[in-house]
Amino acid sequence: MQPLVRTIALSKQYPSGEAVVSAISNVSLSIAAGEFVAIRGRSGSGKSTLMNLLGLLDRPDSGEYVLKGQDVAKLSEDARAAIRSRDIGFVFQLPTLLPRATALENVELPLVYASVSRQRRRRRAMDALARVGLAARGHHWPNQLSGGEQQRVVIARAMVNDPAVILADEPTGSLDSSTSEEILSLFDGLHRDGHTLVVVTHANEVAGRAQRQITLHDGRIVHDERAAGERSRPNVINQESHP
Repeated sequence: MQPLVRTIALSKQYPSGEAVVSAISNVSLSIAAGEFVAIRGRSGSGKSTLMNLLGLLDRPDSGEYVLKGQDVAKLSEDARAAIRSRDIGFVFQLPTLLPRATALENVELPLVYASVSRQRRRRRAMDALARVGLAARGHHWPNQLSGGEQQRVVIARAMVNDPAVILADEPTGSLDSSTSEEILSLFDGLHRDGHTLVVVTHANEVAGRAQRQITLHDGRIVHDERAAGERSRPNVINQESHP
């Protein structure tokens, strides 16, 4: 079966003064539809850079990125924006909600960009809010919601378009332990429902919820392990074959 996500020798460099820093180097991996994957590593390991590349928020300097069978690394900005709107849901560490839009209107945004009719997007947004336990909070402004509720609105927005993959960057980093558990339980439910999740984290309790953990060090994959009891599905790409 063709993987949903596949990268081949993906690399990205950034200038740092007079030097050039390799944020990620020759990263090759594959992720199947329905997997729950944690990407972990210390600060500076390259995990957020990899997330930005997978989310088409940045371009690699070299290598290939294939999403749903299409090489997307070198597409035009308009084409990449269309794919982001249709196939990728984002959850960041800090809730990224429009302050002058209600929770319901925030969840509707991806559907607006996808030109979904007002009636259909309103119904789908209400369903998504119900899925995260906020059916009664749709007409509240972001400043009327707790931090955990705001993050749940972000998750509803990420899933409302039924994307191919949901990318989350430190989704519980700004939350207390009790609220973090609520968010992780939502991710567990999304995984059970068949969604593909890729979560960047340095927290053991977050990574431990995933069925697979990929560890980066100095921009390279150093471990790719499955949770106990998970059927082995090794990467289709051997990184050592791409020095």
